[in-house]
Amino acid sequence: MNDSTFTPARCHIDLGAIRRNFTRLGAASELMPVIKSDAYGHGLLPVAQTLSDVGAQCFAVGVIDEGLTLRNAGLGQRIVALLGANGEADWHAAHTHNIIPAIGDFIQLECAAAHGDAGHPLSIALQCETGMGRLGFTEEEIPHLIECLRGMTHVHPILAVSHFACADMPEQEGYTDIQVRRFAAITEALCTAFPHMQRSLANSAAILARKGIQFEMSRPGLAIYGGNPFGSARQDACPDLEWAMSVCAPVLSIRDFASGQSISYGCTFTTCRPCRIAVVGIGYAAGLARALSNRTTMLVNGRRVPQVGRVCMGLTMLDISDAGPIQPGDLAWVMGGPVAEGQHPVTPQELADALGTIPYEVLCLMGSLIPRVFHA
Repeated sequence: MNDSTFTPARCHIDLGAIRRNFTRLGAASELMPVIKSDAYGHGLLPVAQTLSDVGAQCFAVGVIDEGLTLRNAGLGQRIVALLGANGEADWHAAHTHNIIPAIGDFIQLECAAAHGDAGHPLSIALQCETGMGRLGFTEEEIPHLIECLRGMTHVHPILAVSHFACADMPEQEGYTDIQVRRFAAITEALCTAFPHMQRSLANSAAILARKGIQFEMSRPGLAIYGGNPFGSARQDACPDLEWAMSVCAPVLSIRDFASGQSISYGCTFTTCRPCRIAVVGIGYAAGLARALSNRTTMLVNGRRVPQVGRVCMGLTMLDISDAGPIQPGDLAWVMGGPVAEGQHPVTPQELADALGTIPYEVLCLMGSLIPRVFHA
């Protein structure tokens, strides 16, 4: 985000929750936490340093530049860039700073070989296509891949990875089983040729619900940040995880409205009784989706109050008629926040359900757009 701030909203990141979530997911030596896309909006460096403090030995980032940021901060863990290298600067940084690019086709493999040397081969991760339909070597390509690698002294394959398409969908368990079998077959051939290779397949959903397919290294993502990858389908899958992100914005103004008055653009909400309306300093420019208009609630004074009218670029209105004494400067919590007895906070999952999306999107947008405050 730019140094200038365009919103009075604040995104609070509970690093203690991230630390606790990570330790609940298994032995640190067997986990490669996914901190790509600025740690899902939670802050790349603070999250990496927090996980390093509890023993993380390997990180999965998205792009080489994220790995370079970790190296420049003094982090020495193994770093895998899942999106590989893109251009000469990336390849040079990967080789110079020991960042492991993921390689998914023979053109990329040739580029990797051109940027390593016999005295300092470039370590690479091999992407395996098992059913995601995105990136990676297919099972049919593995014999040729092995032949090529055996003739290359400038690259060092140390990891085989693949990605589940629907491990978080219990109704698609059969498809997940197919992916497991394909990955096992592919990596059996790779590990026979290169016995030092490790394997990584399991994501958050597989870690929580599919025992026995973790291989040497698992890659938790959403679960580190407190999310249940199954959404509402399996509430029992991860009952102890804690959402690490909460978002608040100040009440800017309060006005009383008579019955029959409209609020915000498009007259999509009209009061049906005398109402007290609070104007809050957050809108769609800060990641509060306009599609949530008249469909969400926020916490004020620890109690849920309905959002009313269209969400604006920088403002949102709340009906605080039944919320008790409130004044400008008080905080409205879009997600998380302190709750009164009998109340519960709005979660990223709840917002995602209302939008017909996934909490990953909610976290990435709000975390990248709103200034963050970190709590140990």
